[in-house]
Amino acid sequence: MTVIRGGLLADGTGAPARPADVRFEGATIAEIGPPGTLRGDEEVDAGGLVVAPGFVDIHTHYDAQVLWDPDLTPSSWHGVTTVVMGNCGFGIAPTRPDGREIIARTLENVEGMSLEALTAGIDWSFESFPEYLDAVERARPRLNVAAMLGHTPLRLAVLGPDAMERAASDEEIATMAALVDEALAAGAVGFASSRQPAHAGAYGRPVPSRLASLGELRTLASALTRAGRGVLALTRGPDLDIEEIAELSEAIGRPTTWTALMASHGGADPLEMVERGAARGSVVPQVACRPVVMQATLAEPFPFARIPAFAEVLGRPAGERAAVYRDPAWRSRAHADTEQHWPALWGRMFVQETVAHPELADGPSLAELAAARGVRPVDVLCDVALDDDLRTRFRQVQANDDEDGVAALLRDERTVLGLSDAGAHANQLCDAVFATHLLGYWVREKQVLTLEQAVWRLTGQPAELFGLRGRGRLVPGAAADVVLFDPATVGVGPMQRVRDLPAGADRLVAPSTGIEGVWVNGERIRDADGPTQARPGRVLRDR
Repeated sequence: MTVIRGGLLADGTGAPARPADVRFEGATIAEIGPPGTLRGDEEVDAGGLVVAPGFVDIHTHYDAQVLWDPDLTPSSWHGVTTVVMGNCGFGIAPTRPDGREIIARTLENVEGMSLEALTAGIDWSFESFPEYLDAVERARPRLNVAAMLGHTPLRLAVLGPDAMERAASDEEIATMAALVDEALAAGAVGFASSRQPAHAGAYGRPVPSRLASLGELRTLASALTRAGRGVLALTRGPDLDIEEIAELSEAIGRPTTWTALMASHGGADPLEMVERGAARGSVVPQVACRPVVMQATLAEPFPFARIPAFAEVLGRPAGERAAVYRDPAWRSRAHADTEQHWPALWGRMFVQETVAHPELADGPSLAELAAARGVRPVDVLCDVALDDDLRTRFRQVQANDDEDGVAALLRDERTVLGLSDAGAHANQLCDAVFATHLLGYWVREKQVLTLEQAVWRLTGQPAELFGLRGRGRLVPGAAADVVLFDPATVGVGPMQRVRDLPAGADRLVAPSTGIEGVWVNGERIRDADGPTQARPGRVLRDR
């Protein structure tokens, strides 16, 4: 029996924070009382600290990483106690043995994952989605894990390589629908799909979900109606905008969330898009609390995939890409395609890390360098990268850089906080730190949100949307997922590049500051000095 005594309780409901003692027995909150009134076998002094429910991250891509890193780092360093996987319709189950390479290459291109790490790190002890959930359970994760079934692995499992080429037949759609039913019965918390044109998968081809008809998508999503539970999570595209998403949500009668609503200089008014969705019912856009900034190399040009010439490069083996970048004809196509599809790119791109040209690091944008040299920006990009054997890292501000717009979205309770992408783009960005960033930057420094609003954003709101029963609130009978943090120091430490993935692949990580304790299902997984040895997480099965 543990008691956290004398802290400021922000219970995840949005109610005013209050001094309180919190007692939990086993995995459950047993009692909340006035400060100094509760006793336990273990007592933790929380004076000057905030006691909150464990943070919930609804947009992760830990589907593969959880099998080799059950500690789910760096999320577990930042107060997250529950993660949701399967976002954007990606994942690693169901997967037939002959489809494993395509799945790995899909994640390599679309989610910036190391092919070598995936090959070395995934223990393919499963084929079906229920078998995958069992494998995650056997891995004994440190955090609670919930998973959606992804449309892309589902199509690959039924259509094979044809999933990247064509629409499905009625018989194939019926087979897929049965597998969605099976996944929901096993505990999937939803179904996810993507229509995003920038989502290029194996060999540079569209990810399979983009080849599905809207009729197929509706049929598969209808499994949620039959089950009477689960969330539909969509990444929108040209034929699946807010109106179509709302129509689909109304048809299936289930909560629906879509990715992602950004506030960018020169972009569309995000609040107008919120209004469009709100007018049609329970369609909740996901927003991010950090600028989307990627560090990318031309060896792995996924961040530029919305530009056709770069999508073409993704279809080439890694060993052939340097030759493509030397080709004057390709450069001309890339220049024209960028002007058409992403004209603001070059002013937002900078040299971040380089051995061959250290004088350019953290210097002018590629647009400014090109103007000074009298060449096109694509020539600067390619020449600098080729001089460095494609190892040069370019920092690219992709979106969400309008602070006033982000603040407005964070204040609007019709949006939900998501898009950490934890587990994806590991060597390009690290937004798994979003929770401590929100508390340190938007609450303490900018005062855009109150403490109570921010905690609700991180806990009660996402848990309710995804039907995570007993999570997200500190009330008697709820799960004992608890975070203890110092509001004066909570935040994000310096970003670091480490090589701790399977096969020695690298990634970006950052430590937290001000996280004084984390409990998952009543067991302490972290104190002020770092992680404990406990791995008490559960697979949260919605059934």
